Amino acid sequence: MSQNAHHTPMMQQYLQLKAENPDILLFYRMGDFYELFYDDAKKAAALLDISLTKRGQSAGQPIPMAGVPYHAVEGYLAKLVQLGESVAICEQVGDPALSKGPVERKVVRIVTPGTVSDEALLPERQDNLIAAVYQENSRFGLATLDMTSGRFQLSEQESAVSLQAELQRIAPVEILYCEDVEDMALLSNYKGLRRRPIWEFELGTSIQLLNQQFGTKDLRGFGVEKAILGLCAAGCLLHYAKETQRTSLPHIQSISLLQNSDNILLDAATRRNLELTQNLAGGTEHTLASVLDHCITPMGSRLLKRWIHQPIRQVEKLQMRQQVIQALLDLDLVMALQPLLRQVGDIERILARVALRSARPRDLTRLRTALEQLPFIVPILKNSPKLTALSAQIEEFPALLDLLQRAIIDSPPLLIRDGGVIAPGYHAELDEWRELSEGATRYLEELEIREREATGIDTLKVGFNAVHGYYIQISQGQAHKAPIHYVRRQTLKNAERYIIPELKTYEDKVLKAKGASLALEKQLYEEIFDQILPHLGPLQRTGMALAELDVLTNLAERADTLNYVMPTFSHEVKIDIQNGRHPVVEQVLKDPFIANPVQLHDQRHLLIITGPNMGGKSTYMRQTALITLMAYIGSFVPAESAVIGSIDRIFTRIGASDDLASGRSTFMVEMTEMANILHQATAQSLVLIDEIGRGTSTYDGLSLAWACAEWLGKKVRSLTLFATHYFELTVLPEQLAGSANVHLDALEHNETIAFMHAVQEGAASKSYGLAVASLAGVPQAVIKLAKQKLHQLEQVSNQNVLVQDRQQSLQNQAELPLMEDDSHKNVIWDMLENLDPDELSPKQALAYLYQLKKMV
Repeated sequence: MSQNAHHTPMMQQYLQLKAENPDILLFYRMGDFYELFYDDAKKAAALLDISLTKRGQSAGQPIPMAGVPYHAVEGYLAKLVQLGESVAICEQVGDPALSKGPVERKVVRIVTPGTVSDEALLPERQDNLIAAVYQENSRFGLATLDMTSGRFQLSEQESAVSLQAELQRIAPVEILYCEDVEDMALLSNYKGLRRRPIWEFELGTSIQLLNQQFGTKDLRGFGVEKAILGLCAAGCLLHYAKETQRTSLPHIQSISLLQNSDNILLDAATRRNLELTQNLAGGTEHTLASVLDHCITPMGSRLLKRWIHQPIRQVEKLQMRQQVIQALLDLDLVMALQPLLRQVGDIERILARVALRSARPRDLTRLRTALEQLPFIVPILKNSPKLTALSAQIEEFPALLDLLQRAIIDSPPLLIRDGGVIAPGYHAELDEWRELSEGATRYLEELEIREREATGIDTLKVGFNAVHGYYIQISQGQAHKAPIHYVRRQTLKNAERYIIPELKTYEDKVLKAKGASLALEKQLYEEIFDQILPHLGPLQRTGMALAELDVLTNLAERADTLNYVMPTFSHEVKIDIQNGRHPVVEQVLKDPFIANPVQLHDQRHLLIITGPNMGGKSTYMRQTALITLMAYIGSFVPAESAVIGSIDRIFTRIGASDDLASGRSTFMVEMTEMANILHQATAQSLVLIDEIGRGTSTYDGLSLAWACAEWLGKKVRSLTLFATHYFELTVLPEQLAGSANVHLDALEHNETIAFMHAVQEGAASKSYGLAVASLAGVPQAVIKLAKQKLHQLEQVSNQNVLVQDRQQSLQNQAELPLMEDDSHKNVIWDMLENLDPDELSPKQALAYLYQLKKMV
């Protein structure tokens, strides 16, 4: 006898379904609730803050139970998805009237963080990606899927560092990994990890599954056939998507290969330090995206963020974007296009829900509204030859628009099961059923009047109840007047309710009409999907073009509002920015931003930057990187002019903190990031280094800073901005060709300091550390003590320098032939008199002894 045989039939059904979905929460539909049992109930009660109860007994034990109402399930699902949980939705699929035991149920879909498409479960202006990772030795295959758009991509990563950078860029909400993965530590910081069997990553199975999805014989047309590890990951990802959705995925129509050579590479530290879409505190304010993203549509906002995180190197494509932005400005089209784009909305995600047949009635009205804008958008774009390429990608769909205008009412209810979605006049049979159903109101009014007159009972009313159906109600005071053919149906405190044969016959007729009407409406609704799906590919392409138009229109508005200029591109490795500004800081400052130039080229590729804390060194470096990045997404930039040369990577080493979770100190984090730069940077890279070596002793730090600067300037020859407080580094330009000093100055007066924020040639004269400390509120007594200590240290330092000078001079004397006159002797005696024997090297001591012997 099986273990489940001791349970009730319903619990046997539940346990069987749960066994098929062991690792995820099972929402088991019972009437108006989704119920959870046993461990699922305990977990859900804790996560959702709902009551944990008990439901009778099964196999002699109380059954822990928790539940949520079906009409409010989306909110609970959203919370679980945000927590990284997955949920199997189990619905009643059988007919209760025909069921001898429990109504037949089955899992109709699995909601996971990476495969959701429901509007309520998704962040509106962020991509929601699922990734799959496959490892072979030290190389990785990576595939990503956006279920809400059908965007399917793969890549191959040559190292763990590049994989981490890519995962940091795409920020997947769910990651599939092979059960035999070697470097599990790489993924340990991510939520939504899903362990998958080895066979799902098998190459042959993956290729077969992908060809089946795309209806192709091979994958050559997509240019991915040589990316073996990426294909292994993509196969697993597609299998998982099909497994969770339990339906076809017609919106996934292609797959593309991402190649590093096509993009400017940004490692994880650089994305963090430049605060592209997330600030250092983890929020979204005061980021590059917060300044640039005024997109009208959610899909445009998501596309812009993808551009920011993945700047491209194809200059021709960038120049096309620039030309579109310039044309939009020249023709003053921003104000004309943005109201139309607002009506387009998020057509990208609506089409995904149509493809999955999960689109709701209001999705179809939004799609209709979007299609209504196209005849107005396309003529506007045809005003300029520079916009025709974009307009050519936008199709109009008059037949689909006509279908949606005829089929769906203006303001439909939320769900198709509520009925009343299909417009009158669209289908004759549906209109007949509705007329019969809706005629009930007139019939009941007439029946009430007729029965009042026949019985003489003035309190008689005809009504309807969802539980008891139609009834005739008479107050208790007049219930004795009820005719003999009135059959009592329900007794209330103050009234009696009756049924008569005529009313019962009509009730059956009306309920049949309502049921037939709703069933036919659902059928017609599904047929609308059937008519849209053949156009899905062109609709998706139109949606992509509209998203791009939204981004470019937005960038035109930003350029006009924020006084940005069009940068030019050079094939040389150089950056020449005149009066550049930090795009974020200038929006935050109340005072006017001090613009600064930067010139980096082959003869001046390493700038040593000195100046006080808070003087603007970090801002100056970051603005150079951000202006470069903005140019490489096609945006105009905050500067008077900008010439941006060929850049392959951007690196930053700015600030550091302990990584306690991994047991790494500030200095270890700093050195790890620095090591990555020294290994990966090329002569085409832009490198920002801020205060390297602060995490260790002064001499160690100075030595490391010097060595790193010299290596970048001499061996790598990258375009480097190197900020430092080690003034010793300012002599580097005297020894290293291609390097130069610049500084940000400040003025000190009467214990106060004013930062000039202006970049000037040459090294800074001092660091102003004590003045900044005073400005920060350090007590004046402490500042005074610090000044005294500084004076002592400077005296010691000067004495050490004097001793070193004397040592060097004496060593030189020891190597010269002895002079006959006494003056030479006097010089040597003076030097030896002030010399500390402990500071002599053995070689120096022998030289001095030789001289003394000669003198004596």
